[in-house]
Amino acid sequence: MQIIPVIDVLGGTAVRAIRGERSRYRALESQLCSGSDPVDAARALLDYCGASVLYVADLDGIMHGAPQLDLLVRLAGALPGIELWLDAGFADPHAASALLASLRECGTRSDIASGTPSASRNAPITPVFGSESLQPGAMTHLPADALLSLDRRHDAPLGDPRCWTDTSHWPARLIVMTLERVGSFDGPALDAIAEVSERAGQRQIIGAGGIRHADDLQAAATSGATAWLVASALHERRIPAAS
Repeated sequence: MQIIPVIDVLGGTAVRAIRGERSRYRALESQLCSGSDPVDAARALLDYCGASVLYVADLDGIMHGAPQLDLLVRLAGALPGIELWLDAGFADPHAASALLASLRECGTRSDIASGTPSASRNAPITPVFGSESLQPGAMTHLPADALLSLDRRHDAPLGDPRCWTDTSHWPARLIVMTLERVGSFDGPALDAIAEVSERAGQRQIIGAGGIRHADDLQAAATSGATAWLVASALHERRIPAAS
């Protein structure tokens, strides 16, 4: 089971998730780092997991349609060799392409100012398309290698319900996001993983929410997940550090 650490950022600060209720999120307190600087938190998570992928939830983008451009550029520049999976509330593939173009432009300007070539600094960024943010019908235009997050809360699909039912347009990688379990320590929603896995064919299933300890990750693998997004259990050291 691959652990993919998660950082939630709001107003330039790393925040701690509480059952996916974003109005309750507060500045991060972690056993892995001091303070709530996003770069410090990201490095601590990656070091603890030995991970090469970091999931970034830009809550300003998701909730208000205003991605934190400067912060995203700083994260990408500070994490060479790390792939960033970015959910910034993309309504469609065009919105993702536009933001990535802006990030490249801002990153290039920053590199020119610092005298460091962009290619040596910036982390690759892969957009995550959340069903809660996608415009109706936009899933049909996703590239085959896209990351689609099937978002739900209390068993109710968020956004266009066809994202959950129209398997013919599912891309190769699916995230099953159970929001009320994010930051909850209630255990993973294994029923949702199993249900999606039955219909997903050879697609990769990535779970999110509820992990309490290493045994949960083993159970999730049995249900069909190959990777899991984790934050709170890492900050509290409920999962052993990578050896």
